Amino acid sequence: MNYFFEHLLKAFHLPLQNPVLIFSLMLFIILLSPIILRKVKIPAIIGLILSGVLIGPLGLGLLGKNTMDPEGSIKLFATIGLLYIMFMAGLELDFTQFKRYWSKSLTFGVLTFIIPITLGYPICYWVLHLSPTASLLTASMFATHTLVAYPIISKYGLSKHPAVAIAVGGTILTDTAVLIILAIISSSTKGSLDISFWVRLITSLTIFSLIMFYFIPKIARWFFSKLDSEKTSQYIFVLSIIFFSAFLAEMAGVEHIIGAFVAGLVLNKLIPHNSILMNRIDFIGNSLFIPFFLISVGMVVDYRAFFQGSWPLIIAGVLTTFAIFSKWLAAFVTSFIFKLRKSERSVIYGLSTSHAAATLAIIMVGYNTILNQKEVEAAALKNLIIEPIRLLDKNVLNGTILLILITCMVASFVTEMAGKKLLQEMAENNEDEQNETRLRNQHVLVSMTELKGNETLLDFAALISDLRVINPISVVSVQPNNEDAERLIRKSRKSLEEIMKHFAGHEMKLNTIATIDLNLSSGISRVSKELVADLVMLNDSKKLTFLNRLIGDDRQHLLDVCEKTIFFCQLDKTSINYRKLVLVSPKLAELDPAFNLWAARILRVAKELKIDIKLYGSLATYERLLKVGEVNKLETTMQHEEIEELDDLFLKSSKNTHDLIVICAARFGAVSFTSELDGFLSRVEKAYPENDTVVIYPGQEKENLFSTYEDVSGNAIGLGVETIQKIGKEVGSIFKKNKESDSE
Repeated sequence: MNYFFEHLLKAFHLPLQNPVLIFSLMLFIILLSPIILRKVKIPAIIGLILSGVLIGPLGLGLLGKNTMDPEGSIKLFATIGLLYIMFMAGLELDFTQFKRYWSKSLTFGVLTFIIPITLGYPICYWVLHLSPTASLLTASMFATHTLVAYPIISKYGLSKHPAVAIAVGGTILTDTAVLIILAIISSSTKGSLDISFWVRLITSLTIFSLIMFYFIPKIARWFFSKLDSEKTSQYIFVLSIIFFSAFLAEMAGVEHIIGAFVAGLVLNKLIPHNSILMNRIDFIGNSLFIPFFLISVGMVVDYRAFFQGSWPLIIAGVLTTFAIFSKWLAAFVTSFIFKLRKSERSVIYGLSTSHAAATLAIIMVGYNTILNQKEVEAAALKNLIIEPIRLLDKNVLNGTILLILITCMVASFVTEMAGKKLLQEMAENNEDEQNETRLRNQHVLVSMTELKGNETLLDFAALISDLRVINPISVVSVQPNNEDAERLIRKSRKSLEEIMKHFAGHEMKLNTIATIDLNLSSGISRVSKELVADLVMLNDSKKLTFLNRLIGDDRQHLLDVCEKTIFFCQLDKTSINYRKLVLVSPKLAELDPAFNLWAARILRVAKELKIDIKLYGSLATYERLLKVGEVNKLETTMQHEEIEELDDLFLKSSKNTHDLIVICAARFGAVSFTSELDGFLSRVEKAYPENDTVVIYPGQEKENLFSTYEDVSGNAIGLGVETIQKIGKEVGSIFKKNKESDSE
């Protein structure tokens, strides 16, 4: 028993040395600090930083300095968390919005770089009495910022907001400029700032950019397409790209955080926001790696230095006050120029006022730069000790650490309050008040009996669904009502369990239903009504047999008995292979009642996959599509090619096997129905055999006015009208040919 207690006391001897115990302590802090501080309305980010101050070697001493050494476990996880924050910022950057607000991002980036450096240099030189080089280095520290509060914005679902796009875009510009200045200053202190330095820096950055923006996307696209079902391998591949990019950045002469950010930009177009892979990236980063980094920031704080005289407090006060003021001034000037709301200005200020990653890098470079290195080395050979003269002394280092702590706290509070205020304003100023209500009712019904061969269909259903919808997707397996019904239902339920496992890594909820009916069409129609679904999806893959492609019975039968919008999907490729979305629409398609419903879904696909849309249709359809995107905040890059007839597609379109072809068809009797649709669909299948296609039949609500006369059919009249239309079209083409021959 005594041996047990002695062994236990040894394990808990401070500072802790057992790596398992250290890791357990960190996990308990990550778990409990947000829960405890939530009661007193303190953001979780601040709790993690304060926890680091408390347990660090300069606090209670639970963890020693060796854990923060380059080979220490905490340092390793903190580095991963730092790189993860920068990677997530690049990964979640909406390029469509960035292009849209590039002038505002450029303006903010210039202001948040110029204002702190211009005003900070004289303060450092005249007030803090630093050398010119040290003043420039410290002033550049004011200019940089780390997106520590970005997880708060992401949690509130505001990562796509224009104000966030402006702040993130400004971060790209100012951090890149500051870190290049850091590389220049560090080289100048070594006396190597000559023409060879500039040639080496430009050459290395060029090679780095070539590898990251040319070779890595090709490798990643190939990897994701070949191992689409191996989600774990995909995540490991993403981590490999992050650290490889960070390593290449260091080899190129810049900081590793720039490499992680570039990795996010490179993979941005290859990882859909609604994908399982994206959900895993978010989950692991926000639950493990990023909290480790925030705790490590607090562990560096030496609060005892501020009780050793007034000068360290003065330095810390000047640095912190000016850092906060300069970022506020940049955000204020930006909001004044572009007439932004107060809440938007606060979001920009909250995101840009926190100093952590690049700030630490800059100050540590200054602190570790010894100006009398040769004298120190010479004295060491003679067993003498000479105090090293550092570019930045310990007082500036401690002041910067306090600056990091306070600015991270200010950023968290400001971003938390501004995010809530912005959400309230967005709810109050919503132009379409019923949009949110309709959003909650959006529901996709996917018909499939097994997972094999339907993985891409299920992933496509997730792409077109909004994360805010409570229950967006249901999978139904309809079996015939015969003597084998019970056996087939049991088999279907096992298959549905596999489907649930496939979808388990996704943030969305998935409902599964196994049912019986007289035939597949009737079963789908009945279940779609029971679930109040607004859209039905089926696999119409070219790889399926002819009988399977008839989905159990004639396609027309399903269109007759189910009035919902129906997507017939021929999806044989993974979404990573799509380079463009080609949308073909007949005239007057925008007048169909279900136009907004399917148009928003298609716009969401393009937005999630970050691909352009090429519309072949009328100008009215194009304008209505733009309006749907604006109302639903689905900004995409869209091109328009006007066509008179659907067959003009074959003349004006360029065949590319990586295009996803979406065709808006129409049911008989719809306002956009035309007799050439059936023949056109078969010609598209022959002309584009290698392309994935989606054929949309917009829903139609049946009128109840003549429900008493359901046995009376109007098919004869309809066929007569269709025949007259065909005759008129042929006569018109004859006159057109005669006119052309006369003109010749």
